[in-house]
Amino acid sequence: MERIKPRTLSGFMELLPAPQAQMDAVMDVLRRTYALYGFTSIDTPVIESAEVLLAKGGGETEKQIYRFSKGDSDLALRFDLTVPLAKYVAMNYGQLTFPFRRYQIGKVYRGERAQRGRFREFYQADIDVIGDGALDVANEAEMPAIICQALRNLGLERFCIRINNRKLLNGIFDFYGIKDHVSAAMTVIDKLEKIGKEKTVALLCDGEIGMDQYAAESLLHLLCDDDPLVTLERDFSSHDPIREGLAELKAVTALLPELGVPDDKWRVDLTIARGLDYYTGTVYETALLDYPEVGSVCSGGRYDDLAGYYTDKKLPGVGLSIGVTRLFYILQEQGLLNPALPTAPCDALVIPLDDGLDYAMRCAAALRAAGVRTQVYTEKKKTKAKFAYADKLAVPYAVVVGESERAAGTVGLKDLRSGGQVTVSCQEAAAMIKENLNKPVTPVKENET
Repeated sequence: MERIKPRTLSGFMELLPAPQAQMDAVMDVLRRTYALYGFTSIDTPVIESAEVLLAKGGGETEKQIYRFSKGDSDLALRFDLTVPLAKYVAMNYGQLTFPFRRYQIGKVYRGERAQRGRFREFYQADIDVIGDGALDVANEAEMPAIICQALRNLGLERFCIRINNRKLLNGIFDFYGIKDHVSAAMTVIDKLEKIGKEKTVALLCDGEIGMDQYAAESLLHLLCDDDPLVTLERDFSSHDPIREGLAELKAVTALLPELGVPDDKWRVDLTIARGLDYYTGTVYETALLDYPEVGSVCSGGRYDDLAGYYTDKKLPGVGLSIGVTRLFYILQEQGLLNPALPTAPCDALVIPLDDGLDYAMRCAAALRAAGVRTQVYTEKKKTKAKFAYADKLAVPYAVVVGESERAAGTVGLKDLRSGGQVTVSCQEAAAMIKENLNKPVTPVKENET
């Protein structure tokens, strides 16, 4: 039989057990953080009708989507979690309570070019608040608080959440006479950090946008202002299209201190446009200050018509998405993951010293009933090999059972981290494991055992 070389497709991630445990821990942190703010978990199919997924598609979306046929069905893999959410809310409108607050952590698929830190299959962790007809701007203020808490819970402290408002930005473009070229102007503004002011001015003056140089320079001066809210209030508040967006942005930023977001974790940045055309209000991008080349690790914003392609009901919302796989890759590459994170598959390994498994299984059942993650070593190997197995998996406790333990109804509980061992009942062993599992360990000297 011809052997097939095992391989993983480019752009798809597989992890060994220890880093997978760390990935799971990252997602657990995000789940707990989202739940803390009253979000409930949902899931949606990985495969959808292509018609549903591409209702608001086109351009790059259609180029990147994984699309295939099965019989007469035209199918596609989801490329984000927002479009499936729109379908979900439209289908289940009558059974949902609004404002509907959901979180979802799941894999999405994009057929873009795989490169360092970018994958074709990756996890996103999204939250959204969906209103029925209306949604208060206070929900937009809550998003930076959630971003801040999630990243800090992951051990990250040096980050900045940049906040803008699309109505405000559209109003500024209207003031400078380029409201008919909003999409082109936003595309140019998005490049400002990468190409610098001089080239950005040139792009604003050339081609479709056609600004004169003085106006383009004035626009960039405003967008890069250190205190843009003061400047806008002073010089632009009489312009109606600017006034509404400015009021929303001020309302959002005024609530951030009340929500516990430190001043050094956010700033207003008028250059944040967000490329997706459905954002209509506040928008967010979050950068790790020590890794600017990475770009945004968490972004999102306000949209006024989530499910317009699926229902005539107005369902405004605000949401954000954390690219979990990308963030995990960065944390892993930079050594920022917690090396002390438990990666063992169990808390206790029951090791029979003889061929009798009945008592070993009974002890394992008692430990599990007490809430201790337990595995029984069933292979017929030498005792040294059994302990070597536990050591390789970094299992913290061995529960040793043999003829004498069976006769006395006890177990030998060995702390594999410290080397200490005691003889106790199964119930006592469970209590000791649970009490000491996360405590600092002092190794036992040989003459103390």
